[in-house]
Amino acid sequence: MSFEGSTLVNWPAFSQARAELGAGFVRILGYFREDGVKSVASIEAAMRSLSAAAMVIPAHTLKGEARQFGAEPLADLAEAIETIARDCVEMQDTPEEALEHIVNLRPLFDQTLTLLEREANPIIARKPVAGGFGRRAVPTGLGEH
Repeated sequence: MSFEGSTLVNWPAFSQARAELGAGFVRILGYFREDGVKSVASIEAAMRSLSAAAMVIPAHTLKGEARQFGAEPLADLAEAIETIARDCVEMQDTPEEALEHIVNLRPLFDQTLTLLEREANPIIARKPVAGGFGRRAVPTGLGEH
């Protein structure tokens, strides 16, 4: 599953969350990273053990946290997994129907998180230029000493 960067995040919702959370925004985005990594791993483990019940809470958590940051495709995918898992629990069935969604979950989470973190701190994405302000240019050996 591949999405264009512009469709992975609802940027007006992201901006609203950033404004509402203020100085705590980066910290809370860090919690989203930690919780999201755990949720994705828990969902994958639940799928391997065919435990629909074990999918419900991490999928629900991921759905809510993703929506908070405007990560709509990720939230929708987590919601689909949660719905399937809840239906399976109710019907006392195994969650094979969720497999395709779960296979797509980690790549979508990783892509989305990369965009969110890049937007939250654009300085991280920049690479220093050799010879830029405060940096010594590296000699190329072409007549330089």
